[in-house]
Amino acid sequence: MNDCAIRLPSEDDKWLSFRNHCRKERVPFVVNADLECALEKTAKDPTTSTYTYQHHNVFSIGYYVYCSYDNSLSGYRFHRDKDCISWFADKLKNLAHSVQSAISTNVPMDFTRDDWEKFNNATHCHVCEKPFMKDDKRARDHCHLTGRYRGPAHSNCNLNYKDSRCIPVVFHNLTGYDAHFIIKEIATTYNGNTDLLPITKEKYISFTKHVHDTIDDKKNCIQLRFIDSYRFLASSLDKLSSFLSKDILRREFSHLSEENFNLLTRKGVFPYEYIDCSEKLNESCLPPRESFYSSLTDATVSESDYAHAVNVWQQFSIQTLGEYSDLYLKTDVLLLADVFENFRDSCIVSYGLDPAYYYTLPGFTWDAMLKHTGVKVELLTDIDMVMFVERGIRGGLSQCSNRYARANNKYMSSYDSSKPSSYLMYYDVNNLYGWAMCQPLPYADFRWVDDVQNFNFSTIPLDSPTGYILEVDIEYPQHLHDAHTDLPFCPTREKPPGKRDGKLLATLCDKQRYVIHYRNLQQCTRHGLRIAKIHRILQFTQPPWLRDYIELNTKFRTLAKNDFEKNLYKLMNNAVFGKTMENVRNRVDVKLVMLRPSGPYISSFLFPFVYALYAFRVKL
Repeated sequence: MNDCAIRLPSEDDKWLSFRNHCRKERVPFVVNADLECALEKTAKDPTTSTYTYQHHNVFSIGYYVYCSYDNSLSGYRFHRDKDCISWFADKLKNLAHSVQSAISTNVPMDFTRDDWEKFNNATHCHVCEKPFMKDDKRARDHCHLTGRYRGPAHSNCNLNYKDSRCIPVVFHNLTGYDAHFIIKEIATTYNGNTDLLPITKEKYISFTKHVHDTIDDKKNCIQLRFIDSYRFLASSLDKLSSFLSKDILRREFSHLSEENFNLLTRKGVFPYEYIDCSEKLNESCLPPRESFYSSLTDATVSESDYAHAVNVWQQFSIQTLGEYSDLYLKTDVLLLADVFENFRDSCIVSYGLDPAYYYTLPGFTWDAMLKHTGVKVELLTDIDMVMFVERGIRGGLSQCSNRYARANNKYMSSYDSSKPSSYLMYYDVNNLYGWAMCQPLPYADFRWVDDVQNFNFSTIPLDSPTGYILEVDIEYPQHLHDAHTDLPFCPTREKPPGKRDGKLLATLCDKQRYVIHYRNLQQCTRHGLRIAKIHRILQFTQPPWLRDYIELNTKFRTLAKNDFEKNLYKLMNNAVFGKTMENVRNRVDVKLVMLRPSGPYISSFLFPFVYALYAFRVKL
């Protein structure tokens, strides 16, 4: 912790622009996986108010390898036994070695006469998309896995446009569930560091295993990057798969009749809580409908869902509950593969980037925005400016200003003509985030205004090329209180009386040293608030640099063919807003420690204190 420090960009490296050109090329290998658990019941401890009522034991795991350039290298595998996690780890290690072998083969370029002509006539680099200058040295870029000629490139662009050594391993809800079962085995089975992208010490957005045995002459090795598809597509697998084509599922079940295939195109039903031990997998009949009860929903499956399960059992000549779980697992894995590959296809067509390189949708859409707009945004290098702007970030106001209202008008059966007529109206403003991001936004040339006392913010146009954020003292005149009581201007983030946590409070109090954008301040003064003093003003240029990307996604959403695409393009816009607000100082660093830590980790993690409390439990 003593080594922690805030590092701001230097003056030489303060411009943010798109740089990840290698992510235009599709990741060649992606693994889609899922696992199944027996939910062992545990006895309640009478001495405590809380207890662990289930222990989840993994009994099977399945995965599908998708190869983008050779279907013969794609395929599904699974293993049902108590050692399935170690089996999975070994299979991933073997895959890493196979990918390393494929990359190091370096297939010769397939360069045709037509390619020669296009190469000689090219005016732009296909990697960075910038024009060739007179003295630029051109290179013929090709895929080392297939020999396919990709296009002309600057020499440096060609050197940096490398085949991916990362194999994404995709689970749906990795963060909330699957990671807890596999991370220990993945981290300890073979040599290589395990990097974490944590939310907390126990929940991870992603983790990456470096397979040290695959290291090459340049000290590069294959990486197994475990990612959560739910962080791209936040919906159930059943709902996601209902919108999309199912090419992978159809290829793996090509021997089935159309009727039987259609039975697998929806999410199946499974008696999770009924299977509390692996012995039940040997049962030779489907359990009754009551056995599909879930304590999470406090309900069993519907009659139609149970009828579907019975139909699957009969049509596929299933002999045991274990075979039923095998089919259920395979269907889930292949549906996930279809969903994720459809998602990748849509993103590559729309944005020219493969989301399989990224950890989350916000990270992907941020890069897609930088690529599409081509902007170079100036990053703040002054910590005072950073802290100043952060004070203006308070969150979104959400409240019930009037808890009860009753309409009284001639259209109602309870109308009382002796009382004044009144109406209730519901308003919903569309595209709030999109509208805001289409406005002129801070971009570059950040500096403090010297003469703040003679600054007249009220005359600045809304679309001025120069924008301002002010720190002011605001007076809220008493005569406005009744009119503004439902929704006061200038909310503040502070602790309510008697509370420990800060809340966003809309009050009628005067505000001191309030940080606010000039357009919001103009709105306040138009409605009667008074500015007592201006303390500081931050000035910047403000073109509408995000507008093109926002309008692109709005166009895509208009042309969307299903709800999946509509929701995707909406989130692609909203997630950009969230990324602009990200506070990187809130990120945490978590290291995996095996059993008794070494000296440096003992001091870093206060090991003597932790070990005294938890003893033998101090392990990975």
